[in-house]
Amino acid sequence: MSATTVPTLDNKALDALFSERHTTNFFTDTPVDPALVRESYEDARWAPTSMNIQPLRISVLQQGPAREAVVEHMLENNQAKTQAAPLTIVAAMDPNWHEHMETLFPHVPGLRENFDGKEEARLAMGRDNAFLQLGYLLLSLRAHGLEVGPMTGIKAEGIDSVLHTENSWKTLAVVNVGHGADASQQNAQRPRGARLQFDEVSQIL
Repeated sequence: MSATTVPTLDNKALDALFSERHTTNFFTDTPVDPALVRESYEDARWAPTSMNIQPLRISVLQQGPAREAVVEHMLENNQAKTQAAPLTIVAAMDPNWHEHMETLFPHVPGLRENFDGKEEARLAMGRDNAFLQLGYLLLSLRAHGLEVGPMTGIKAEGIDSVLHTENSWKTLAVVNVGHGADASQQNAQRPRGARLQFDEVSQIL
């Protein structure tokens, strides 16, 4: 039986997602429509996770009181650029992701009940797979023409106290989002840092 042929991206498209894009600290003043984040998530949600779990949760913050309160719980060197960003996403993990397993993994009955009493396992799986989903989302945002600045220099519990008192989500990271880098800011996009080569990080057995 021959393998199914799937479409591939050309080098130009791959470069637009990876080698030609940079983490962005300061953006142009062009507003970001939250609908673009919705479109990006709609694409990213189809990417694979362990047992198809979907623990990632996001809060999309425009300029206003909610974001100002979040900024208070970020490290000092991340505060100004977050205040200035057109849009900010707080990425979190839902520790109760197992409640959706009857929909997400229906061919294995009883998974929701099986995970009910396994909080430690849920937290570990949820964190790993939420970060995996966040990686997909970052690439999807780039594919939709946006620049991103992900950060983990945050006080997660403080952000939870601002955004997640009603849902028990656990903050993982903050991502600033915009249309292009602000050329007037010297550190809007820093020079490309080194990356490890395949032979430095792999073994083929």
